[in-house]
Amino acid sequence: MKILITGAGGQLGRELVRALAPEHQLIVKTRAELDVVDEEEVMRAVRESSPDVIVHAAAFTQVDLAEQHIEQAFAVNAFGTRNVALAAKNARALMVYVSTDYVFDGTKGCAYVERDRTNPVNIYGQSKLLGEKFVQMICERFYIARTSWLYGASGSNFVTKVLALAKQRSELQMVNDQFGSPTYASELAGFIREALGRNQYGVFHVSNRGCCSRYEFAQEILNIAGLNTVKLVPVGADGFPLPAVRPVRSDLDDEAIRNNGFTRLNTWQESLRSFLLEDLRY
Repeated sequence: MKILITGAGGQLGRELVRALAPEHQLIVKTRAELDVVDEEEVMRAVRESSPDVIVHAAAFTQVDLAEQHIEQAFAVNAFGTRNVALAAKNARALMVYVSTDYVFDGTKGCAYVERDRTNPVNIYGQSKLLGEKFVQMICERFYIARTSWLYGASGSNFVTKVLALAKQRSELQMVNDQFGSPTYASELAGFIREALGRNQYGVFHVSNRGCCSRYEFAQEILNIAGLNTVKLVPVGADGFPLPAVRPVRSDLDDEAIRNNGFTRLNTWQESLRSFLLEDLRY
């Protein structure tokens, strides 16, 4: 298959290239190479490459910055996604859109399944949800892959930040009252690779299995990395006031993956261990 990847220079984009390159012909577009906000540019890029699949990984992902740059967040995440969806429709290409757990408000009290009601509490979540709606309205064939707490070898993420801070400080404060599902970008890319060989389209929750707090996540990172001498201090989220409200609990249940016979992702602990020991070689 010929696959066009947007946001190919990002954390997930690089994992997608690594996962898909052996079997498929890739057209990779970084943010500098394709501005998804420019409808004409998107149409031209898709028309010239004639892809069978578009994996739309480009996004405005800075959750707090989105609160101050509302127009930009919606331009990229919502209307940029609309542009890609229209181009996919014109090319009769399958579209894969990467979304987020932040489309939920976090008040359910247990893991969210795909059919649960969405109700984002911040600008980032609102803009990504509107992107989902554009994909569903425009595309005949699509996958919407909601994921959460993403980390990988490229770019800045919670895991790399904790490791960097642990080398500088003897004590770290970590939030213990916000919960989610950490997700290894390599495994999300693996799901997308598998999905391209199927025709069971729709919305899927694609996160590593299980739930933890930021404190528990950091604790596991330090344990696996052998940095146990660093003291972790649990604190409430109100001790770290941020511009964007976060859902209290936004872990994702992979009901659609189970029901459709896809390969389930590993538990978050198993994947974190693989990442630290094999990718980062701790």
